[in-house]
Amino acid sequence: MRSGRLAAVAAAAMAVAGLTAACGAPAGVAGVSSLPPVPRTEEPTPDTSDGAVPASGGGSVAGDSSRMRSVLPPPAPDPVRLPPPKVSAYTYAFPVKGCRVSYARQLLVLPKSTIWAGKGCAFVSPVNGVVREVNVQNRWVPSTDRGQDREGRFVTVLGEDGVVYLGGHLDSVEPEVRPGVTVKAGQRLGRLGNSGNARDTASNLYFAISWPVPPEYWWIRRGVIEPWDYLDAWYDGNRTLSPKKAVFALRKRVGTLPACDLLCASKTPPSAKGGATEKTEKARTVVRRQDRTEEEPTMVTPG
Repeated sequence: MRSGRLAAVAAAAMAVAGLTAACGAPAGVAGVSSLPPVPRTEEPTPDTSDGAVPASGGGSVAGDSSRMRSVLPPPAPDPVRLPPPKVSAYTYAFPVKGCRVSYARQLLVLPKSTIWAGKGCAFVSPVNGVVREVNVQNRWVPSTDRGQDREGRFVTVLGEDGVVYLGGHLDSVEPEVRPGVTVKAGQRLGRLGNSGNARDTASNLYFAISWPVPPEYWWIRRGVIEPWDYLDAWYDGNRTLSPKKAVFALRKRVGTLPACDLLCASKTPPSAKGGATEKTEKARTVVRRQDRTEEEPTMVTPG
């Protein structure tokens, strides 16, 4: 009986000792060591040919942060810069070259854009083409405010895309630029200024897009479609975005020689007596000449 009691006491003592040892050790978590950290020695991390983390030795844990390295990408050539997709057969240039510019991207009065830049900045041809009209004289005066004079000195180019581009308010026109001269996209045609009805503003370029018409239909050359989407594209490097489709879709809808309906009338000079009134001057601007078409070679230089 006594030996049985001693055996039970010994078994209980052993159980208590085991429980105490278990409670004194840190609880284990799957994948995490519960042992105290092993002191590390400062050893250089060996190189591997593929940039991978080397196998650890000496009892240290694999993936230890002190031995981790960034995985380097494999060597490769620099990425290739691809040009924007070509969306037309024509190549265009932003019409102001070599200067900082700004312009509105909204319709103010007419479907044209005023491109603000320093006086003397280059106005260049937006596309390969032929010079159509050149005006080297600044005839505009506020007392008459004639519509055909408002752009001051200007050049128009009939592009190889069939579209007409106008650059107005110029300070000067290059001497070799005259009707019939072939020009290339980016070729300088004149210098920015503030001629015409821009004489009280900062220097700028009046830029407009239209289709070819005889010179007396001046209200068409001053702009028929909004140009800023094309200006944005040409400035940003997409040099093949063409206004041709939009221009000729509009011409089909409104006709080749639509009447003037905005800012058409000129003023009557105060000294004029018994002459044309503002009403008759406006009527004169809307007269249509059905015997002329845009296919005629109407290359003129206003005197």
